[in-house]
Amino acid sequence: MGKDKLRRFAEIATFGNVLQLDAGKVMKGQWAAKQFGNDHPVVLELACGKGEYTVNMAKRHPDKNFIGIDYKGNRIWRGAKTALEERIPNVAFLRIQIETILDYFADGEVSEIWITFPDPQPQVSREKKRLTAPRFLEKYKQLLTAGGCMHLKTDNDGLYAYTLEKLAELDLAPQAQTTDLYRSDLVDELLEIKTYYEKKYLAVDKNINYLKWRW
Repeated sequence: MGKDKLRRFAEIATFGNVLQLDAGKVMKGQWAAKQFGNDHPVVLELACGKGEYTVNMAKRHPDKNFIGIDYKGNRIWRGAKTALEERIPNVAFLRIQIETILDYFADGEVSEIWITFPDPQPQVSREKKRLTAPRFLEKYKQLLTAGGCMHLKTDNDGLYAYTLEKLAELDLAPQAQTTDLYRSDLVDELLEIKTYYEKKYLAVDKNINYLKWRW
């Protein structure tokens, strides 16, 4: 591991807005009250990377609590540091494997889940690792409040098509869907947020797919 990564790992251990592994389990069922000191809705971004989307959603919605989840601490460092420097109180980051998410949140504790530009895991042998695979969808259903919603934003056409197939198998009809977000009428204050990599995709005219659904 390079010196920068080691430094960032050491630094996030001192951040009040980052919880790592077992330290996050004590928040289960009490994230709003214990971490944020309020009773606002809890919104998750899965595989948040550097946390750009999490931080920007929090800026736009101070009435909600946002938690970015990723396993790579050197990436989380960037979003967490920005939130501290800009004094954004409704942001936190959780460093865990998403497979274990039920250990960290109680049933019905989450109002929304965002999956923004995840690794599409295109190989058939890695289907179970796709964040919209059935085993993950069942976990999300358990975490969400009644009527809680899911969002998928991806440049990968294959993952978009795969997710539609899995929703159909569950008899779930998308509330919103498009294969070309920025040429649709769906863009709002949250969907207009663009990460570094998304800007690169758009620069070469890559279409962006979007899905929204509820249970």
